[in-house]
Amino acid sequence: MKKRILTGITTTGTPHIGNYIGAIRPALDLVEDSNDSFFFLADYHSIIKNQNSDDISASVKNIALAWLSCGLDTNSSYFYRQSDIPEIIELSWILNCVTAKGLMNRAHAYKAASSLNKKDPDKGITLGLFAYPVLMAADILMFDSTHVPVGSDQIQHLEMTRDIASRFNHLYKPLFTIPEPIIQDKEKVVLGLDGRKMSKSYGNVIPLLESEKNLKKSIMKIVTNSLEPGEPKDSKGCTVFDLYKSFASDEAISDFQQSYDDGISWGEAKEILFNLINKELEPIRNRYNDLVNDQALINDLLNDGAKKARLIAKDKLSEIREVIGIKSIS
Repeated sequence: MKKRILTGITTTGTPHIGNYIGAIRPALDLVEDSNDSFFFLADYHSIIKNQNSDDISASVKNIALAWLSCGLDTNSSYFYRQSDIPEIIELSWILNCVTAKGLMNRAHAYKAASSLNKKDPDKGITLGLFAYPVLMAADILMFDSTHVPVGSDQIQHLEMTRDIASRFNHLYKPLFTIPEPIIQDKEKVVLGLDGRKMSKSYGNVIPLLESEKNLKKSIMKIVTNSLEPGEPKDSKGCTVFDLYKSFASDEAISDFQQSYDDGISWGEAKEILFNLINKELEPIRNRYNDLVNDQALINDLLNDGAKKARLIAKDKLSEIREVIGIKSIS
């Protein structure tokens, strides 16, 4: 059966190597001629935690540039801003009206936020944060997505989407496709410069779209131990080796392991890593440099994607309105 794959892209910050390895590259690998693919910029989701309008608009541009530079083909996929599909927001309200509050009470994000409060569990918690899973459900159900790539932190939200869709189908009519998860590697953690998970909040990231010079500068900052050249080195838990495995073939990984056993110097190991990553990122950087100042093209691509997606959304919402009784008087 033909799959319809949907990927939501959070519009916060600028992507780094960890995002590329963990999200961008695997999502693009799922795009096949036999599948419909939907990629959307989740800008309404981003205002849940960020009320800085300049940050939001800059991030939307940077994230769009990253995905386009990495090879997303807008001719064979739907690529759009969430905010350009008003039908999604209307569907979100409709789904709110069939979703049990108790289901939302169990959402991990809400429970984590409320657990930080000692007296009032809802202090500082917005309705946007509380109802976030419903908007996510609307994103998915609007386009009858059959499969959604999710990491371990998003599995619960997809389960909630399935519950909400089933509830609506039971109350009214089976209009919604029940989506299946595509489970991404739960164990895969991309290590940053300091050996912790690569994260902007830790300040330990390797840039994805910056210059070759800055890429090399970052890689050379990777923290290693004090073993001298000629001393065998342990590849387990080593950031240099861990990153190398994400870009190299099995044969190359085996050769690199032998170099570790033979006592390769850290400088040489980092140089090898840089050359490998740079080879893959060079065409991405070239596309980025071609696109970065062409804002009209970026807007055109997103607007065209929204027009295509809205054709589907309008038809779907018309069906939904009909079954819930929001229709012309007859």
